[in-house]
Amino acid sequence: MSLPKHSFFLFGPRGTGKTTWLKHILPDGKWFDLLRTQIFLSLMRQPDSFRQEIEALPKGTWIVVDEVQRLPFLLNEVHALITEHGQAYRFALSGSSARKLKQMDANLLAGRVINRSFFPLTAVELDYHYDLDNVLKYGLLPQVQAESDNAVDILDAYVANYIRQEIQQEALVRNLESFTRFLEVSALMNGQIVNVAGIARDAAVARPTVQGYFSILVDTLIGFWLPAWRKRAKVKEVAASKFYFFDPGVVRSVAGRLREPLDGSERGFLLETWILHELRSAMAVQQTGGQLSYWRTPSGSEIDFVWNRGEYAAGFEVKASTTWKSNYGSSLKMLMADGSLQAGYGIYTGETELKDGPLRIFPLKTFFKELAAGNILPV
Repeated sequence: MSLPKHSFFLFGPRGTGKTTWLKHILPDGKWFDLLRTQIFLSLMRQPDSFRQEIEALPKGTWIVVDEVQRLPFLLNEVHALITEHGQAYRFALSGSSARKLKQMDANLLAGRVINRSFFPLTAVELDYHYDLDNVLKYGLLPQVQAESDNAVDILDAYVANYIRQEIQQEALVRNLESFTRFLEVSALMNGQIVNVAGIARDAAVARPTVQGYFSILVDTLIGFWLPAWRKRAKVKEVAASKFYFFDPGVVRSVAGRLREPLDGSERGFLLETWILHELRSAMAVQQTGGQLSYWRTPSGSEIDFVWNRGEYAAGFEVKASTTWKSNYGSSLKMLMADGSLQAGYGIYTGETELKDGPLRIFPLKTFFKELAAGNILPV
């Protein structure tokens, strides 16, 4: 990702490299790292010092506020500085949670600051050198990839620290034990249609509490909803959403499966999690706009992912199989035949690019390269 010309928000889960990237791209910027206790307490006691320090800087200076959600009132000062000085000072405002900003009705600087997103590593950032099983087992967090021999310990610590820092410190839940039970159950349902009542029963918590817990995962960027696509008025379609965690390794850690071999039943969902991550990252980097969803009918016809913008829609079917069978793409072909989809892609773990009627079938690496080259999602 290149440095924007204007002030920007940079949101992404903890541990995805936001701070490292900002230090690399803005080495001479003025930094306010709100994870540092001294800086945090100083600004809490003397909020006016934020503006005073900035106005003493040379024009053209970049100001970085790391983990801005910890002091949402600073956004009012940023707003005032941009209003008074225009682009004389530019701001990089990073965060790993939007929850406090929403709860405090924070000033999100609409029209003055653009949005950017950060994700775990992508295939292109790995230069397409990866071990499929290791990615599905341990995911794509930068530290995990850099220290693969310590992946289990790193992910154990990541989940424990996430619970402690994002949940305990921000007092997002009253009962940490029930939230921990919910986390494990929700991780086991990763990539599946969410049955809130079933999860509430399995986690032994009330249904409204489960709905609130899902909101916490979304707001802290650990997971996200994949809505159902409802394109065809003549066909009854499933309307419930699916829920995905943002990284295969994190979901296995939360589910308590890091030390277990890859199970056949989880392999497909983990591969979907990776492909969805690559699609979301490409949308952000290429600034394609559009929406991601899935399609399914009560009879069982399904398409893993649909990307649509305006009248254009493309479907993606993901298979954790080294061979591609023509029936895998039957739903894609059906929707392409009636004009609901304008493009259809199959993605599998084999080695050969194929043509299956109107579908293009890609091995993983080929798909990643085509996606990064801008040949999959129209800009």
